[in-house]
Amino acid sequence: MTLSTQTSRSDLERLRKALAAEHAAVYAYGLIGARTTGALRARVTSAFDGHRARRDQLRGLITARRGRPAEPEPSYALPVTPGNATEAIRLAVHVEQGITATYLELAACEDAALRRYAALAMQESVTRSYGFRPSAPAFPGMPAPPKPAPSPTTSPSQ
Repeated sequence: MTLSTQTSRSDLERLRKALAAEHAAVYAYGLIGARTTGALRARVTSAFDGHRARRDQLRGLITARRGRPAEPEPSYALPVTPGNATEAIRLAVHVEQGITATYLELAACEDAALRRYAALAMQESVTRSYGFRPSAPAFPGMPAPPKPAPSPTTSPSQ
């Protein structure tokens, strides 16, 4: 991927904000992964790896533009500490919705290559969120998809 190293101050701040969000996502997925098993853990591990890759890319984009990357916090306040699979999924969806919102801000950059990068990152996070909970809205603020109508049942005498 070739991205321009000419970046406005506001674009650089958006990159730093996206990096900070990725740091928080890596933290959250580490916590989620430690509390899950089986197929859910495999999906969480994949998400963890995806966020680490984005984090590393963002760090590189910022340093290439002579910016100072945001550093990770020692810990992050999370809305829930998952104790079961339902809470783990809820936290994962929450993380992905936050990431999507952050990349939406990055999509407002002046640099067209950064806008494309943000759009691809949003696509990844929305796909992950939907994969964790298909009934959840794909984008923050959008209503959930309608539930299918119940199928007609027949009685044993029919």
